[in-house]
Amino acid sequence: MASRGSEAEVEQRRQSVLRQVADEGEVRIDDLARRLGVSVMTIHRDLDNLQDRKLLHKRRGFAAAFSTVTMESSLRFRENANQHVKEAICEVLAAQVSPGNTVLLDCGSTLFPLVRRLADVEGIRVITNSLRVTYLLGGAGVDVTLLGDTFYEDFESCAGPEIRRQLQRIRVDIAFVTATCVSEGKLYHPVREYAENKEAYLRIADRAALAVDHTKFGRTATYAYGDLSGYDLLVTDAAVPEDELRTARGLGLEIRIVDTEA
Repeated sequence: MASRGSEAEVEQRRQSVLRQVADEGEVRIDDLARRLGVSVMTIHRDLDNLQDRKLLHKRRGFAAAFSTVTMESSLRFRENANQHVKEAICEVLAAQVSPGNTVLLDCGSTLFPLVRRLADVEGIRVITNSLRVTYLLGGAGVDVTLLGDTFYEDFESCAGPEIRRQLQRIRVDIAFVTATCVSEGKLYHPVREYAENKEAYLRIADRAALAVDHTKFGRTATYAYGDLSGYDLLVTDAAVPEDELRTARGLGLEIRIVDTEA
């Protein structure tokens, strides 16, 4: 009997299934099995898993996508995508932190590899709206303050006016922030409360770093909330479209491009 593969290989295949369904809207289950060279039973298991994670719809004979905005904004969709890029970005970000710093961490999955690195920095304090970040730092001896307001399940975090009120009493050495969409130097998010929270982060930080991989560039969402000039540092990867990179350079912030394998 053939091996089902390691956990990492199974997740990689499921991400491939998800992307094909997202790209095409609907795909027959037997077509997915043929494309990936696995049995129909294996694809059924993959689809059951993805449906349980609320990443797609499994219907009789085919799989159907959620809307692009809903799916790509969901932490469940994003956390396993471009993992090697996120690791490289977070290696650069970790070098910006010194012992004793107070650090704000946004809720984006791009920052999850940074959390593990911060657990080793002596005497730091972390402010975050992310339940996942809080859990990852649990037991690490790090002083964590969780900002509270309306909970958004898709982001596993909180957002809203109460967080902005809490931030008025806080000052941080550096804020690490993510973005859902960047187009021509402008920033966008599909949820207004998150857009307004991200603006508030900049007002309380001595320095602010934006962590965005290439997949977020050249796209927009419903709510605009400023541009790249509000940040001191942009960390991204080499696959960013050249016109987007040229615009970013014109806005005066430092840009670090990480070296990753294709």
